[in-house]
Amino acid sequence: MRQSIKTIIEERRSIKKFNGRRVEQSDVTAVLADAAWAPNHGNREPWRFIVAAESGLDAIRTTMKECIIPNWAALSPEELDKKIAGFKLPGAFVFVVVPEDARQKERLEDFSATSALIQNAQLLAWEKGIGTCWKTPVWIDAPKFRTALGVKPGERILAMLQFGYYDELPKAKPRTPIEQKITYFGK
Repeated sequence: MRQSIKTIIEERRSIKKFNGRRVEQSDVTAVLADAAWAPNHGNREPWRFIVAAESGLDAIRTTMKECIIPNWAALSPEELDKKIAGFKLPGAFVFVVVPEDARQKERLEDFSATSALIQNAQLLAWEKGIGTCWKTPVWIDAPKFRTALGVKPGERILAMLQFGYYDELPKAKPRTPIEQKITYFGK
């Protein structure tokens, strides 16, 4: 029996401890195809994706190591292992890229629509038993990394989505009661 959208939203967790099992590229593509039904103003579909899965997984890990750990070759195997631990176990990576429209309103709309797409992707992956984690590491805008990924001038990497399988489900963190976040106009 399929879960309700409400249940998937409430039960989805950000997975930070992946087990190393790779995610098939076809599963990532299917998730992104469905996630692309996100609302977007003017049907601009402002997103594009750089997917590292299957054979691309080792290549992206090497690229990340070379671009974000400047002295990696001088490190001991133990030190290097510590530094790359965070990107050794995800089973796929998706870099979500958006144009940086010079018009403020359109840029905000594009970023917002792409954020809705990212949430869709997380929920759709969860429905398939695949965990995700939405990350925006400090090095995501580093020129060397952007160039290695093929990010063009006028584009921005809005998110690095890690996809993968997990052995332990993190506990839910409490949410602020919604009443504390609502202001009713006119009262």
